[in-house]
Amino acid sequence: MSVITLKKPVRIISSASVVGRHEHAGPLGGLFDFWDADDAFGMDTWEHAEAEMQRMALTFALNKYGADDRAIDAVFAGDLMNQCTSSSYGLLPFDIPYFGLYGACSTAVEGILLASLLIDGGHFSRIASVVSSHNCTAERQYRTPIEYGSLRAQTSQWTVTGAGAVILADGGDGAKVEKLLPGRTFDLGINDPADMGAAMAPAAADTLSRYFRETGTLPRDVGKIVTGDLGFRGYEMMVELMHREGYDVTNNYTDCGMLIYNREKADVHSGGSGCGCSAVVFASHFLRELNEGRLDSMLLIGTGALMSPLTVAQGDSIPAVAHLAKVVR
Repeated sequence: MSVITLKKPVRIISSASVVGRHEHAGPLGGLFDFWDADDAFGMDTWEHAEAEMQRMALTFALNKYGADDRAIDAVFAGDLMNQCTSSSYGLLPFDIPYFGLYGACSTAVEGILLASLLIDGGHFSRIASVVSSHNCTAERQYRTPIEYGSLRAQTSQWTVTGAGAVILADGGDGAKVEKLLPGRTFDLGINDPADMGAAMAPAAADTLSRYFRETGTLPRDVGKIVTGDLGFRGYEMMVELMHREGYDVTNNYTDCGMLIYNREKADVHSGGSGCGCSAVVFASHFLRELNEGRLDSMLLIGTGALMSPLTVAQGDSIPAVAHLAKVVR
């Protein structure tokens, strides 16, 4: 698959972010639209809480746009729970055609990619993309419930409690999606679910190096290169893998999982992860940087570890994927 250059100006006309208490306490805390002090969001279970986060994120994005759900042609949504439970339940109140996505932590960029293609093709005019994760639902599904108090490996990451929503349209104001590059599944045999950065970094490096080769550009030709949730360990691997490909990304590369928490003050080990990680950092921080002129362009690379509770229990290796979207001012 080659780099896709969109023919139409697909704009991100609205965005919103909803997070938990740990995310609000981090360096970007003041940028989020809403945060909840106990991560429950007024609900009786963690799963209901995550569904409520999705509902709130899309509601905030629609309110900022000044429209209701009748203005939206379709919604792409995803999360980490089995059968995308948070998405399907959380978005029930909206009268919008629904497409459930699962790309693990790459889902935020997957949604932007698919929405941009459909708008560029003239099939839809406005599409919402909504993504979430919740630390307590993810721990219960993939590892052990947090009530168990089990020890975490130093390579492990803290699943972000957050939901991000963006609305894309075939015109209007806002940052523009310019180029897209779908990722390929990649598997180097990593089978430790507590070391997802190592599993995802090769996929991210494959996608980014393909982008540079196909476009004939270099890292310095873009304002910022951002991966979704490789964390500190995955970031180091990504830098080394790109160096082997002949590209030095150290001057303008960062990772959402490194930005969302204060590592010195929060016990997050290797940083943040989860569908909500890149979704809330992009919706709150990077879109603001683009729209206010502090950043002229970025390559947003959604990174996903495509494991399931079943494959983890059976000791299978973890395939990964990384989708790329170039977003410009």
